Amino acid sequence: MFTGIVENTALLVQKNIVQGNLVLWFESTIVQELKIDQSVMHNGICLTVDVINASKYRITAIEETISKTNIGDWNEGDIVNIERCVALGARLDGHIVQGHVDDVAICSGREEKEGSIVFTFKINSKFSALVIEKGSVALDGISLTCHQITKDTFNVSLIPYTLSHTNANAWQVGSKVNIEFDVLGKYIAKLYHKSNPLG
Repeated sequence: MFTGIVENTALLVQKNIVQGNLVLWFESTIVQELKIDQSVMHNGICLTVDVINASKYRITAIEETISKTNIGDWNEGDIVNIERCVALGARLDGHIVQGHVDDVAICSGREEKEGSIVFTFKINSKFSALVIEKGSVALDGISLTCHQITKDTFNVSLIPYTLSHTNANAWQVGSKVNIEFDVLGKYIAKLYHKSNPLG
């Protein structure tokens, strides 16, 4: 389980396809703190560290992950948000995030304001019941609060700290980001016999 509070960033330094899997090598300042078999969220995707060397670590993404996220669009030189699993007893500063990406959202607006940037994201309308005013979503692994919701769009406002400590400042109109909806909302929708937005 994660919180959506980005711990650090990682630099993608090598990308290969091996038997249909995507093999990615990253550099990060926390490499020495990682261990084999550890789950680390990368831009909202829960991935397992399978190799570590002096300055880099490796993850492998299978077809299911490639087909449901934007990981296939990542290129060498890209910066991704990373977060290690929350420790039992730690403060939950964001919200409950599983690292199980539901879909890809598309940035349809970016408005720079004094002290913040407001982003508009477009989603598949089948997920609209899972986005509520002042509710939480994880975008590329960042826990954010929704506002100005329509049937297929919502806004999030990012403060300077978030913009400088994540890759969100690189989001532009047309950017595709991984989105995970609040797991509690998904269970509530199911319990109230609403149509299952996840199919």
